[in-house]
Amino acid sequence: MGFSGVDALGSDGIVRRLRTAPADLTPSEARSVAATLLADGAFSEPYCEWLPTWYELALIAPIRYADWRLRRVVETVAEGAGVTATAPRFSRPTDVRIDGAPALSRVSSFRERFLLADSLLHLEWFDHVAAADGIDVPAGLVARTREESLSYYGGDRDRLSPDVRRFQRHLFADDRWVRRVDEAYGLDSRLFGLWERLLRDERRRLGGD
Repeated sequence: MGFSGVDALGSDGIVRRLRTAPADLTPSEARSVAATLLADGAFSEPYCEWLPTWYELALIAPIRYADWRLRRVVETVAEGAGVTATAPRFSRPTDVRIDGAPALSRVSSFRERFLLADSLLHLEWFDHVAAADGIDVPAGLVARTREESLSYYGGDRDRLSPDVRRFQRHLFADDRWVRRVDEAYGLDSRLFGLWERLLRDERRRLGGD
């Protein structure tokens, strides 16, 4: 998207130090790691509220455990570098109205709910993490992406404006992350496979390929 500040932190170097020598992280690197992990941990529970009840009930226990584990890592990293970080507050269906109606009133299938949730919560995740990394994401673009995406995935809008469509195409690229996690831990998870397929298909559709 051409945001300024993208190259300020070297992600490959941060990953290597986090694995082998976390105490060597600089304050800016530690702040980036802490903000990202806190956002990762806080993401899934509100996401579940956008999806069917059976999905939330099945995943709530492992989600809360993962959040607890990530927060422990954050404490170590942040204290070692003398920095602070906060978790974002993600939107829940009770917080949102879409084109004047309750947030979930016009979506019914799992796919519709999944895409609606991802279009909003991944935007909020990115905005939080980018700010911690010093990446300058225009506030106007974030606001328009939120408004258009909610209406497009859960309301009356029939298309996204070109820059919002491009932004969302990048945000939906999490299918690659899902695949890497599934492969790295040898999960062979049907649920991860479903997530990957939904994200990949939407990313390609938004890209016109």
